[in-house]
Amino acid sequence: MNERLLQFIWQFQYFNNNELTTDSGEEIHILFPGQYNTNQGPDFSDARVRIGSTTWVGSIELHLKTSDWYKHQHQKDTNYNNVILHVVWEDDGSTDGLPVFELKSRIPKLLLQRYGELMNSSAFIPCEKSISTIHTITWKSWKDRLLVERLLRKAQVVEACLEQNKYHWEETFWWLLARNFGIKVNADAFEAIARSIPVNILAKHKTQVQQVEALLFGQAGLLNNHFLEDYPILLKREYEFLNKKYRLRPIHQPIHFLRMRPGNFPTIRLAQLAMLITRSAHLFSTIRELGTVKEVGGLFEITANDYWHYHYRFEEASPFKKKKLGETMIGNIIINTVVPVLFSYGKYHDENKYKEKALQWLEEMSAEINGITGGFQQLGIENKNAFDSQALIELKNEYCDKKRCLDCVIGNELLKK
Repeated sequence: MNERLLQFIWQFQYFNNNELTTDSGEEIHILFPGQYNTNQGPDFSDARVRIGSTTWVGSIELHLKTSDWYKHQHQKDTNYNNVILHVVWEDDGSTDGLPVFELKSRIPKLLLQRYGELMNSSAFIPCEKSISTIHTITWKSWKDRLLVERLLRKAQVVEACLEQNKYHWEETFWWLLARNFGIKVNADAFEAIARSIPVNILAKHKTQVQQVEALLFGQAGLLNNHFLEDYPILLKREYEFLNKKYRLRPIHQPIHFLRMRPGNFPTIRLAQLAMLITRSAHLFSTIRELGTVKEVGGLFEITANDYWHYHYRFEEASPFKKKKLGETMIGNIIINTVVPVLFSYGKYHDENKYKEKALQWLEEMSAEINGITGGFQQLGIENKNAFDSQALIELKNEYCDKKRCLDCVIGNELLKK
């Protein structure tokens, strides 16, 4: 037994049998179990309980044992003066005359058995044997909540960046966009590169892709070798000039090439990012005013410059292939950078049209195919677009993997059946 399970059982008791008796034999009618309180003080506030013929309005405190009231020194805390009922799992003593309601003897063993099975499950998700019984309407509302939770959590990252750059939205977008281009392996390094080159400096050189590449590769520490080919020699010379001009400080994070496809090499991603910079001015402002996700995708249809048609790394020739930014990567950028920043912008400025646009773009995009979405699809859970995909990823990472079944709408419904 734990405190979170105890909170669930108290609410379960209300929804399933709200006419009971206290341990002293008084009739109790739970009119409202109260609102869960995340602040200091009793667990539930604004509860309404009729004990005998008297209706009480106040707070309810939950403990595993009655004696915990004294153990936690609540009798000395004025925050607990308005407690009207002490709900416990096991009554092992008195509580300053407060009515005590013991749950241990009143809870169906099947509920505890189901909870134990969920907590001990080693399956893809704890409830995979019974999840197919959940109604479509329940899934729809839960996915909506999951997606908003995910975007609000990502908005915290955006807001942290804004605080660091004096609420410069283009700068923030540049940092997070570069991070996205680095994929998981080089995400931190790419963000560090972006932070080391302000957007106003990039804007001064956006008409010369070689200069932008020189800035990116130089700050990454990828121009420190002794080169023989003309192009990297040119970039190195450009970087030495720009580095002195702007007094730039190269990053210290390592850039990784191992265990990744050549198309994802950091050299290719930086070259594509450089080309994107030369093709766009005030990129986030432009995106903000677009109407469809197709238009957004069009902004990212870029190809690295000619040198990279024959290379994946400096001075290592390869067969001709244009290094275009693929559809999968464009989708990844829209889902993981464009949509979160746009949603955050709407949240920060209290403009619903931007938040609604962000959600609409996810609905317009193809579903993500990965281990998580594939696992849910095997269980018969719909994954028809990126809206669904993001909701399912949130569910798996933030609820299923953490065994937060009591906080999950699906887990709650299964336990209450």
